[in-house]
Amino acid sequence: MTQTPIPNLLGDPHAVRVSAGDTDAIFLPSFGMIGVSLKKDGVEALRRVDNLIVAAAANRTVGIPFLFPFANRLADFQYEAAGRGVRLPPHSLVLRYDGNGLPMHGMMWPHLKWSLVESTESAVSAQLDWSHPQGLAVFPYPCQLTLRASIEAGSLMIETSLKATGDIDVPVSFGFHPYFGLGGDRANWHVRLPKMRHLKLDARQIPTGASEPYPGLNDTLGIRSFDDGFALLEPQATLSIAYSGHQIAVDLLDGYTHTQVYAPHDQNYIAFEPMTAPANALISGDGLRLVSPGDTFSAKFRIRLDKA
Repeated sequence: MTQTPIPNLLGDPHAVRVSAGDTDAIFLPSFGMIGVSLKKDGVEALRRVDNLIVAAAANRTVGIPFLFPFANRLADFQYEAAGRGVRLPPHSLVLRYDGNGLPMHGMMWPHLKWSLVESTESAVSAQLDWSHPQGLAVFPYPCQLTLRASIEAGSLMIETSLKATGDIDVPVSFGFHPYFGLGGDRANWHVRLPKMRHLKLDARQIPTGASEPYPGLNDTLGIRSFDDGFALLEPQATLSIAYSGHQIAVDLLDGYTHTQVYAPHDQNYIAFEPMTAPANALISGDGLRLVSPGDTFSAKFRIRLDKA
């Protein structure tokens, strides 16, 4: 096993840099297997990575965070799936809550310590056994998670698998929340989104169950602000931004049925979020898939750093 020490990143002794050609990335297994850097030709593509210590203390999403056991929000503190009921605490040091006080993004990355399985120059794999009491109190479905990040010149592939290790089905509602940015003012970034179904949300940003056709987008971001959920129309989809000859694209390749686009009007970043289910799926059941005991669910997406 080859392990590259990365200093001064929350003190993670297992921090790993993977690289190929002009592209490299850094992951922190001891802190949620979070991606804290993705560079091509030395230029950082990720955002919200400038102060990881403050972000960890505040349970803030940064870089490329893995969201488990649910991505986005829940409408309440109680849910029932696969025959088990759960009541989440309204105040917890390991959970994040949105502006309405609702649970958001599951157990946060600073509290999830993954075990490094393999590390080479261009790939890293880590596992998380979801069997500890703290985790089972939030999501009482034993499982084993494996995350593999592999890099080629100009692209990063992230593959995630979930194996149901107990005697009960495991609901699948995880996702990622990568933050991206390019040079210049966000208003000049060119955004491309495919045709999808636009999920109608209530005042709390919870899907109502209704949706409408979304024609796609091929235009500059301008003054647009996004915090929108979408259902994919095809098994694969690509979302991208471009500026001054450079492009960042997210290819949803396998297992992801939904995405959230997040681009606050007053921030110089945009997030294209791969999601295996819509927000609130643990409560609504909409789009929620179950993994039978002994079976494995896999999902895959790729980030490309290209010339536009």
